Amino acid sequence: MSIKTKLLHSVGGTEEHYHAGDCIFSEGGTPLFYYQIAEGNVKLNNYSEDGKELIQNILPPGSCFGESMLFLKKPYPINAFALTDCTVLKVHRDKFLALLDVYPHTALEICEALSEKTYNKYLMMRKISSKSAVERLTEIMNMMKEPQPNKDKFSFEIPHTRQQLASLTGLCVETAIRAIKRMEEKNVLKIRNRKIFY
Repeated sequence: MSIKTKLLHSVGGTEEHYHAGDCIFSEGGTPLFYYQIAEGNVKLNNYSEDGKELIQNILPPGSCFGESMLFLKKPYPINAFALTDCTVLKVHRDKFLALLDVYPHTALEICEALSEKTYNKYLMMRKISSKSAVERLTEIMNMMKEPQPNKDKFSFEIPHTRQQLASLTGLCVETAIRAIKRMEEKNVLKIRNRKIFY
């Protein structure tokens, strides 16, 4: 879900440019802005006490992030990092909430997008609790492919590295690599030039 760029600019939205690896906001920080990706990709993550990264999501252009915390007024429970060089539109919380008052259809779209994220998170949590690495990876690949118009087998190139897939599913990278190999052997996916096609 994305709000029209023109509308965000009309309420004082500004464009911020980040290099790959730059922190956009940190866990524990105070939510002050609505963020929407204009270009590039953003990674939402946490780190365990032993330093292991768990990726919560990898977001493409057009995605918004951190918006639920604007309503709750609670600290960020995640970090947001630029995964690639990117441009992010920022709107201050007060101006964003005022925009939703003036444009109630936009407020409804935000509610629908938040509901979709929550639904997908529940699905993912159910599969992550599974002991099967193949099942975890299949679920995340299904979720990535679902919005694509072409549903043919092997038509979708998974846009993430094996390390990212491991972090998204709570697996160690070695386990993820072995599971991906088993999936290839069972003709669930194809690997071409190290790229995964699902």
